Amino acid sequence: MTVSFAQEFLDDVVDEIKPLLVLHWAEIAVRQDKIKLNPDWPKYEALEAQGALRIFTARELGQLVGYFVTIVGPGLHYKDHLFAENDVIFLKSSHRRGLTGVKLIKFAEACLRQDGVSVLQINTKTHQAFDPILQRLGFECFERNYSKWISD
Repeated sequence: MTVSFAQEFLDDVVDEIKPLLVLHWAEIAVRQDKIKLNPDWPKYEALEAQGALRIFTARELGQLVGYFVTIVGPGLHYKDHLFAENDVIFLKSSHRRGLTGVKLIKFAEACLRQDGVSVLQINTKTHQAFDPILQRLGFECFERNYSKWISD
């Protein structure tokens, strides 16, 4: 089957994204016993209204099989450049073999470049990393993130 790629608006895809987001959370989220999935949809809507939210989709026969969501804006330390920060990226397990993920990232990159973005940053979970794919696409690992649960 052929997969198609598009940039879509939140209102048009939110109902389709929600069930995939639950699968995504169950697969990669850490501290699931303490932090439950609870997206701030009004904040996403506000980001889209500001022109900062970009949603890229992968569809097969019209059905959503993956998404790549970024937040775009000037860097706090580099105001002369637009940065696209990856919020979430997910592809159904049935579509992870082959080039669907690569094509989704390349499609998003092309769209973001047309929008004047200088830097695209993608984060991965260490327990579900896809670093070799990102490296083949020309991404470099240049920063590490550490996390610690500090609440009671």
